[in-house]
Amino acid sequence: MSSNPKKTSTITFRLDDATIKRLRSESSTRQVSTNTLVNQALKQFLDWGMYESTIGFVLINKQVFVHVFEKLTQKDVIQIASRVGKDEVKNMALFMKGKMDVKSFLSWFELRMINSSVQVSHIQEDEFHRYVMKHELGKNWSLYHKTILELIFEEAFNKKINVKIDKTMISFEFSE
Repeated sequence: MSSNPKKTSTITFRLDDATIKRLRSESSTRQVSTNTLVNQALKQFLDWGMYESTIGFVLINKQVFVHVFEKLTQKDVIQIASRVGKDEVKNMALFMKGKMDVKSFLSWFELRMINSSVQVSHIQEDEFHRYVMKHELGKNWSLYHKTILELIFEEAFNKKINVKIDKTMISFEFSE
């Protein structure tokens, strides 16, 4: 039992029958209540979805993205990350979270990874943090994020971060 339960309120919405039928079907498939599914969907919209077009995200098929990104040289990837990516990532995180500190940035970054179909593991032991992210987007995508993370941690937070990458993983660790 949680010692700090979330406060809930009741609200009523009118939805068309087809929408309700789809919600019930999907909640059954996922083996969660319709209430839980709707809460998850609304939270995802409020945390991420309502910002996507505002901050400039565009949808692209994963295989098309991987193919295009693989064509870049490592030098090109690092230049894009350094010249454009770093500032864009900082601006998006600031816009969506309202501040730019380590905690809010990592909260945003983790949410961004999850919304990019990346599996995220975060282990925290006192002041030490380790993130491991599994993806299917290739080594250049890993290199792009490695470069951005190192620059943001150095320039914005004045912290050292240890980032390791390969074609399917990004791991990084740091101490507060």
